[in-house]
Amino acid sequence: MSANSFDARSTLQVGDESYEIFKLDKVEGSARLPYSLKVLLENLLRTEDGANITADHIRALGNWDPSAKPSQEIQFTPARVIMQDFTGVPCVVDLATMREAVKELGGDPNRINPLAPAELVIDHSVIADTFGTSDAFKKNVELEYGRNRERYQFLRWGQTAFDEFKVVPPGTGIVHQVNIEHLARTVMVRNGQAYPDTLVGTDSHTTMVNGLGVLGWGVGGIEAEAAMLGQPVSMLIPRVVGFKLTGELPTGTTATDLVLTITEMLRKHGVVGKFVEFYGEGVASVPLANRATIGNMSPEFGSTAAIFPIDEETINYLKLTGRSAEQLALVESYAKAQGLWHDPAQEPEYSEYLELDLSTVVPSIAGPKRPQDRIALSEAKRQFLADLPNYISEHDTTKASPVDEASDESFPASDAPAYGREENGAGRPSHADLVSAAGEGPSNPVQVTSPDGTAYELDHGAVAVAAITSCTNTSNPYVMVGAALLAKKAVEKGLTRKPWVKTTLAPGSQVVMDYYDRAGLTPYLDKLGFNLVGYGCTTCIGNSGPLPDEVSKAVNDNDLAVVSVLSGNRNFEGRINPDVKMNYLASPPLVVAYAIAGSMKVDITTEALGTDQDGNPVHLADLWPSEQEVEEVVASCIGQEMFTKDYADVFAGDAQWQALPVPTGNTFEWDTESTYVRKPPYFEGMGMEPAPVQDISGARVLAKLGDSVTTDHISPAGAIKADTPAGKYLTEHGVERRDFNSYGSRRGNHEVMIRGTFANIRLRNQIAPGTEGGFTRDFTRESEAGGAPVSFIYDAAQNYHAQGTPLVILAGKEYGSGSSRDWAAKGTALLGVRAVIAESYERIHRSNLIGMGVLPLQFPTGGSALDLGLTGEETFSVTGITALNDGDIPATVKVTTDTGVEFDATVRIDTPGEADYYRNGGILQYVLRSLIRD
Repeated sequence: MSANSFDARSTLQVGDESYEIFKLDKVEGSARLPYSLKVLLENLLRTEDGANITADHIRALGNWDPSAKPSQEIQFTPARVIMQDFTGVPCVVDLATMREAVKELGGDPNRINPLAPAELVIDHSVIADTFGTSDAFKKNVELEYGRNRERYQFLRWGQTAFDEFKVVPPGTGIVHQVNIEHLARTVMVRNGQAYPDTLVGTDSHTTMVNGLGVLGWGVGGIEAEAAMLGQPVSMLIPRVVGFKLTGELPTGTTATDLVLTITEMLRKHGVVGKFVEFYGEGVASVPLANRATIGNMSPEFGSTAAIFPIDEETINYLKLTGRSAEQLALVESYAKAQGLWHDPAQEPEYSEYLELDLSTVVPSIAGPKRPQDRIALSEAKRQFLADLPNYISEHDTTKASPVDEASDESFPASDAPAYGREENGAGRPSHADLVSAAGEGPSNPVQVTSPDGTAYELDHGAVAVAAITSCTNTSNPYVMVGAALLAKKAVEKGLTRKPWVKTTLAPGSQVVMDYYDRAGLTPYLDKLGFNLVGYGCTTCIGNSGPLPDEVSKAVNDNDLAVVSVLSGNRNFEGRINPDVKMNYLASPPLVVAYAIAGSMKVDITTEALGTDQDGNPVHLADLWPSEQEVEEVVASCIGQEMFTKDYADVFAGDAQWQALPVPTGNTFEWDTESTYVRKPPYFEGMGMEPAPVQDISGARVLAKLGDSVTTDHISPAGAIKADTPAGKYLTEHGVERRDFNSYGSRRGNHEVMIRGTFANIRLRNQIAPGTEGGFTRDFTRESEAGGAPVSFIYDAAQNYHAQGTPLVILAGKEYGSGSSRDWAAKGTALLGVRAVIAESYERIHRSNLIGMGVLPLQFPTGGSALDLGLTGEETFSVTGITALNDGDIPATVKVTTDTGVEFDATVRIDTPGEADYYRNGGILQYVLRSLIRD
């Protein structure tokens, strides 16, 4: 029950139903607030308890100063939690472990139960092993069940053992698309109350639902578990960036081009830790599908959320996707009663302002390794050739072609895209570099013959993977229909994909294939090799599956820099496929176009993609569908009945799911032989009272890293190689190489995950120069040549642990950017890392480190490991942390080394709630103790 200090409790009548609501206009200043902060204000009014959420907190939000630096802590209580299986399995593992820990401490294990609705969508496990055939989907699903049987049985147990926990089975769709098409409520109804739908999710792209006016964002799995158990999310009232949209997209551009432009703009502006809110007259012209595409990419530009307010377009989409008439009436009535309905004439106050004229957007891609590195499509070939030398080994003796002086006029300096700092501080190529790359660039042609006898030449820049994939774009019927229409025109002209291209189609929901079939477009995609491979993330999260053997061998034997082109949201190094060095984000139609062209060395805006039956050149302009063509298919072939049918029994699953045996009991019976699901050690030896916080002494550096190190570099993802610690562990446990599966599928086994932490094949640890991957130098040993030998990071960590030596990580800017991977923090903690010292952090990873009892510290403003002369060979001590034992949060702590370096590091424990988590050794320990005390 709310304390209701502002007399905000009221009744809303909608048809025959009445609902309790908390009126925002009872709080002075609420009318001028941005939409997103109004949602937070309602949350505080409804959950005011006089202790964690007080009238002062509500007043502070009503009096929000747009220009102020965030300093006021509030407690946000999300209405629900959403998970995908990679991050969801360890959540359920932890909940099962907590039940046992509660029991051991004399509590009731049934207290560990979701108090808010929690829904998990299995979408990350399907791998595109088979492609380009009519039975690809069937074969991939069979492989998925074979590999993941243990995990799926465990999730079925969780569905029966925990209240308020539901699982969407495999083969249904991608979590974020299922969320906007079915799970999202926009306005929740629970216990007679109506209130805004809000959520946290165990995937950073949870923000896709922001397109529906639903406030939510990605958190680590450990934070999500706490939210499920009734713990509010501690946060500072954020700055809100108002992003005004005007005009309309020009012909020939797509939502993907728009979102890549917005991503570049917001990364340049700097929105980490802020809300972004779209407003203005241009909002009405942005279809809901495009809004969701923009919201989805929020993690790529770094904001906490990227939200659109509720308006007529929201209602239209809810109706299209099969929501009931009663729900539609409630959403509209509630939004209008609470001042949450978008009115372009009423402009809220914002902290910062940006504006984009949609008519200025041009066709674009992004790459080769970061989503914010947008490239105008007309410059894609030139930019690729300029970047290519960075991806070719020194032993490659090929040289770039001579400077083409004439190209200077075709690429004026004023048009050159600007780029941020890369990892290790290197910038993108200059204008002069681009001009010098105007020829065909380095070349290393290799002759290859496929099993069917087809012979071809493979070279740098070959498109090895072309994937229509990911929640970002497969939820958008305009770009999906555009891709299929382009395929139709290509097939009609006799074009085919190049024989070395692995082509996959992985829609975000079954509805996509329904409208493809109704429009008669499926056969054309099939003809180009874009057969359905599964309903899941696949390529975007590293489940691209192996390249054909002959392609993989040619690439690795000749160190070819081949590329992927995918309609995804992530293209970080080593993410997509271990054989592929360079990755480009593009719209689904451009994915099809590049599959036909077969190389990034083709300028698809001016050069022919291929030739037709009569030998005539075919250009992209000849295939690109008109807006009218796309609109006609969308209007005639997509209907409400599709969504109603496909989501009618969404939690039931297919025959394979229903046939899985379900364990029983309120605590899980762990299989000691399982290599998928194991009981983690987080609560071993835990007592009711936390041990005092201690300073760090005699610590060694496990890794010294550069800028833009992402959670993809830290957290295990993708394929497991046989010669790595994780591969050796599985081999020792009797697992055949063909059954290794991916790291993501084994996230329920901490033994596999800690062996893969910091093991990304593209990680560059500066204390082990000349290496790439999960290597460090082990100062507990001495090599035959003298000095600390190079070792696997996991093996070195075990040696340090045996000696009782704590560990630290040194890092540069934007440490931990990327997905909300809890294992980036869990693995760090389980390796024995006590502190991370970075130049700056991405929001989610910093929070997750605290949630696992790892101290996030920051170098002095403007300082870095390089400035301080740190090599990573030093021994570190950190003093002053013990002030936390007195209830304080020290602003800085003293860091000293055995070489005489000394500096004050900023403590990045930003809120009292985070301090409580750190004092308890982590968020789960804090929650568990709190539940037992209550």
